[in-house]
Amino acid sequence: MGDRGGGCCPPMDLFRSEAMQLVQLIIPMESAHLTVSYLGDLGLIQFKDLNSDKSPFQRTYAAQIKRCGEMARKLRFFKEQMLKAGFSPSAKSLGETNVGFDDLEVKLGELEAELVEMNANGDKLQRGYNELLEYKLVLQKAGEFFTSAQCSATAQQREMESQQMGDQTLETPLLREQETATDLSKQVKLGFITGLVPREKSMAFERILFRATRGNVFLKQVPAEEPITDPVSGEKMEKNVFVVFYSGERAKNKILKICEAFGANRYPFAEDLGKQALMITEVSGRISELKTTIDAGLLQRDNLLRTIGDQFEQWNLMVKKEKSIYHTLNMLSLDVTKKCLVAEGWSPVFATKQIQEALQRAAFDSNSQVGAIFQVLHTRESPPTYFRTNKFTSAFQEIVDAYGVAKYQEANPGVYTIITFPFLFAVMFGDWGHGICLLLATLFFIVREKKLSSQKLGDITEMTFGGRYVIMMMSLFSIYTGLVYNEFFSVPFELFGRSAYACRDLSCRDATTVGLIKVRDTYPFGVDPAWHGSRSELPFLNSLKMKMSILLGVAQMNLGIILSYFNAIFFRNGLNVWFQFIPQMIFLNSLFGYLSFLIIVKWCTGSQADLYHILIYMFLSPTDELGENQLFPGQKITQQVLLLLALVSVPWMLLPKPFLLKREHENRHQGQSYAALESTDETLLSVANHDSHGHDHEEFEFSEIFVHQLIHTIEFVLGAVSNTASYLRLWALSLAHSELSVVFYEKVLLLAWGYNNIIILIVGIIVFIFATVGVLLIMETLSAFLHALRLHWVEFQNKFYEGDGYKFYPFSFALLDDEED
Repeated sequence: MGDRGGGCCPPMDLFRSEAMQLVQLIIPMESAHLTVSYLGDLGLIQFKDLNSDKSPFQRTYAAQIKRCGEMARKLRFFKEQMLKAGFSPSAKSLGETNVGFDDLEVKLGELEAELVEMNANGDKLQRGYNELLEYKLVLQKAGEFFTSAQCSATAQQREMESQQMGDQTLETPLLREQETATDLSKQVKLGFITGLVPREKSMAFERILFRATRGNVFLKQVPAEEPITDPVSGEKMEKNVFVVFYSGERAKNKILKICEAFGANRYPFAEDLGKQALMITEVSGRISELKTTIDAGLLQRDNLLRTIGDQFEQWNLMVKKEKSIYHTLNMLSLDVTKKCLVAEGWSPVFATKQIQEALQRAAFDSNSQVGAIFQVLHTRESPPTYFRTNKFTSAFQEIVDAYGVAKYQEANPGVYTIITFPFLFAVMFGDWGHGICLLLATLFFIVREKKLSSQKLGDITEMTFGGRYVIMMMSLFSIYTGLVYNEFFSVPFELFGRSAYACRDLSCRDATTVGLIKVRDTYPFGVDPAWHGSRSELPFLNSLKMKMSILLGVAQMNLGIILSYFNAIFFRNGLNVWFQFIPQMIFLNSLFGYLSFLIIVKWCTGSQADLYHILIYMFLSPTDELGENQLFPGQKITQQVLLLLALVSVPWMLLPKPFLLKREHENRHQGQSYAALESTDETLLSVANHDSHGHDHEEFEFSEIFVHQLIHTIEFVLGAVSNTASYLRLWALSLAHSELSVVFYEKVLLLAWGYNNIIILIVGIIVFIFATVGVLLIMETLSAFLHALRLHWVEFQNKFYEGDGYKFYPFSFALLDDEED
C-alpha cells in the first residue's frame, strides 16, 4: 500500500491500511438475492444499514429470516440428537446434492416430524420397559417377603399346636371352640400396597407414614441391589422395594397420597404364590419383547440420524448463507419504484474490478434485463481500517488491534511488532535450551496446523494455536539471545571457540574468589563462558543487561516518534511536524539519547566514569567540572547545550500549537462558506486529519485545545523518564530467568547427581523437568510475553498510535464458520 498523501513512505501492505471507498449499488429486485450471494463469496464489501430506523419485524425480508431461523432450529435439533446418539456430523458431505432452499425447508420439516415421532415412540417404549423392570423387581422382592412370612407363620402355628397337645384337659376343647368363635368375629381383613421409593427418601417416607396413620401400618422395605432407571425422570437412582399393610379405606387413601408426594411408584401384587409366579413369567416375556422393539427402533433412528449427518454440514452452511443474505438484503433500502434495491458500503479500492465482475455475473445468471449500477460516493465519513494479512502476520496484527484498531491509514505498528515483539521477549527469556523447547512445541502446532485448524480445541490450546507463529518467532529470537548470553539451561558452552580467560594457577581453586586472567583473544560471539560461576559474573551481567535495556528502549521510543513524523507528513499536518515531532525528538535525545551515547562511549573507551553521576549533575550542577567523569573533550559544553535544548523543547511543545490552531480555524471560517469538491482520497485524508485534532468542529474551544496540549506535553515529558525506566524490566526479567535456571540446575539436578543413588537421581531429574516446564517454560514465558506486550502498547505505541479507528468487517461467507449460532 503506497503513500497517497505526501510520497514519503515506500509501498507496504501492512504499513498503512488499504485505501477504502464508499460505494453505492443499485440492484434490480430479480437479481438482488444472487448479487448479494456473489458478493458474500467475494467478501470485500461492508454494507451499511440504510434501514436503521426500522425494527427487525418491519423490514422487507423479515418473513424469510424467520423461515431461516426455523430451519436453523431444526438443524440444531438434529445436531443435539446426533450428539446424544454418540456421533457427530461428518465434516464432508458424501454427495453434493443441489437441493433448493424451498425443497430443503420441506425436507427438514419431514425429517423433524419423523424424528420427533421416533423419539416419542422410543420414550414411550422405554418408559414401559423401565416400569416392567421395576414391576419385576417388586414381584421378586415382595414375593420373597410373603414367602418368608408364610413359612414363619406355618412354623409358629406348628409350635403352638405341639405345646397345646402336651397339656390337654377335658375342658380344653370347649374353651378352644369358644375362643375360635370369638377370634373369627374379631378378625379384620388387612390390605397392602407394594412399590418402590427412592432410597434417599425412604426414612422420611417411613416417618410420614407412621405419623399420618398414628402407627396403624406395618412397613417392610428391602433395598434393590443395583440402581434402577426411574420411568418418569429417566435417571438412574437407588431405590427400596416397600410393602405397606394397612386397615381401612381412610388409611389407604392417606398412604396413596404420601406415595404420590414422595414419587413412589406403586404396582399391583397378588398374595397367591401361583399367581405371583405366573405374573413374573408374563412380565419377563413382555420385557424381552419390549427390549427387541426398542433396539429395532434405536437402529432405525440411528440410520436416520446418520443419513442426516452425511448432509448436515452442507445443509447447515446453506441455511447460514441464506440467513446472512436476507440479513444483508434487509440493510438495503427499497427504491421508490419498488423495482430495485439501493445498497451502500465500504470496499477496498483494489476490489472495484472484482465487485463489478460479480455484479455482471449475477445479472447474467439471474437472467435480469437490467444490470446492477456501481458508483463511488464522495463522503467525509471516516472509513474502516482494513489490513490484508496472512496466517503469519495476522497474529501480530491481533496483538496491535487488542490495544486499539488503527485510525484509517495511520502508520501501523504491526509491521515492526513482527520483529520487535519477539526480540524484546527474547531479551527477557534468553536461554537457547529453553528456546529450543519452545520451538519444538510450536513446530508441533505448525506441522499439524491443517488438521488442528479443522478441530474444536480448548480455550488455552486454541489461543496457543492461533499464536503459533508468534511463539515460533519468540523461540527463534530466544535461541539467538541465549547464544549471546551463552546459557543452555543456565550451563555455558564454548560453542564459538575457547574462552579468552584462564585460572591464575593450575588447580583453579581461586577462580571464583580472586578472578581470572586474559590469555587469548576475546571470545568471538556472546558472553565468554568463563564469566559464568566467577566472582564478577553478576556485576558484569547486571551492568551489561541494564545498559543494553536502556539502549533498546531509547531506540524503540525514537522509532515511535519517527513514525509520528510519517503520520504527520502523510496526513499533511505540518503543525505536528514542527510542534510535536521536532521538540519530542530534541527532548528525548537531549537526555536519554545522550545517555545512550555515553554508554557506547564508555564501552568503547573502557572508562571508569560514573554515568549516574554524570546524568544527575547534568541537571543539578551543569557548570561544575566533570573531573574523572569526563568521557570526551567538550563534554561540559555539550551537556549544557543539550540541557538548554531540553528545557526549550517543553514550551515549544506546549504553547505555539493551540494558538496556530485557533488562527487556522478563524481563517477557514472567515468568508469561506463554499469550497471546491476534492477527490475521494484527499477528502478521506483531510477528514482523518481533522478528526484527530478537532478541526472539523464548528465550535472551536480554545481552552479545551490548550488543556489537551498541556496534558499531552506533561504526559510526554514525564513519560520520557518513566518509559525509559520501564525498559529496565528487560534487565530485571532476564536476570530473574537466568537465576531461576541456575537454582533449578544446581540445587535440584546437581544435588541429586551428587548422592550417587539411582532413585534420588531419577527423582531429581523428574523434579528438574517439571520445574523447568512449569516455571520457566510456562510461567516465565507468560510473564515475559505480558511485559513485552506492555512495552509495545505503552512505551512504543503511545508515541504515534491513536488507535481510534474501527475494523473492516466485510460481508463474507468465509466468516460464517467462525460464528456461533
